[in-house]
Amino acid sequence: MRKVVVITGAGAGVGRACADEFARHGYDVALLSRDPDRLQRAAGEIHGAYDVRTLPVPTDVADAGAVEAAATEVENALGPIDVWVNVAMATAFAPVSALTAEEIERGTKVTYLGQVHGMMSALSRMRTRNRGTIVNVGSALGYRSVPLQSIYCGAKFAIRGFTDSLRSEIIHDGLDIHLTMVDLPAVNTPQFDWAVNKTGKRARPVAPIFQPEVAARAIYFAATHRRREIWVGFSTVKAILANRVAPGLIDRYLARAGYSGQLTDEPACPDAPKNLFEPVPGDFEAHGRFDGEARQRCWEMFTDRHRTLFWAMAGIGALGVVKSLLQNRR
Repeated sequence: MRKVVVITGAGAGVGRACADEFARHGYDVALLSRDPDRLQRAAGEIHGAYDVRTLPVPTDVADAGAVEAAATEVENALGPIDVWVNVAMATAFAPVSALTAEEIERGTKVTYLGQVHGMMSALSRMRTRNRGTIVNVGSALGYRSVPLQSIYCGAKFAIRGFTDSLRSEIIHDGLDIHLTMVDLPAVNTPQFDWAVNKTGKRARPVAPIFQPEVAARAIYFAATHRRREIWVGFSTVKAILANRVAPGLIDRYLARAGYSGQLTDEPACPDAPKNLFEPVPGDFEAHGRFDGEARQRCWEMFTDRHRTLFWAMAGIGALGVVKSLLQNRR
């Protein structure tokens, strides 16, 4: 019997790439996202390509009841859930002064509470069987915040805190449930074209950019190996460790460079679609518009299987970042 994976945010971006990756390894895949048409197309394409069972379940992860109903539907149709992957997110590119309370609340509900709802629904079922894996998708920005992304950064910080609390509880209860977190670098996804944008310029990921398949491979690895956490890409490692070494310098550096690094010179279209409150229809898939510069490979994932190499290179990288910031400051 095939294993069953549930992936939230599976209609596009990293979630869509994850659905392909798990199906390629023989998993039956339940796809959760808001847009029913795109979800149905994705499920059909995956079934045709990999000959696995797929189940599209239109779901707004901000709604705990909807997530719970989706989990029940999955187990009734496909069987017990072996892996639950929390990917769904929604955000805005804007300074805090330009955001509304409603926008902040909505982005937090989707990006943070969406993962909490997924953890709770998965855990309640896995606990009775004393097995299963939950993968939460974090970010380098869950350790080092940047300007213009306060909603996203705040949510990713919160996910990390909730995950660590739950992990200790699982250990305390003696459960054979694996809870892991994958922290991603900048990824080439459609979010940069459909997120709320109040900057006046088109948004872009901060280089280096990776293709969503890189993230999907890391997430699959996390689901099938006993790793507490995975940092994907040396840019993620540098951001995390440099902030631990010199957070004040990073603050001032980002005050100067954090805006231009996330924006292009192209003016933002005032009529561009926005997916914060409603799904954006259209034939979106895993990739965004940055295929020309996105990397297909990540030469390492920093996990405990590379502990010695990790600490050696991380220390060198952090010192290099601090040195560069000091030179820029002078």
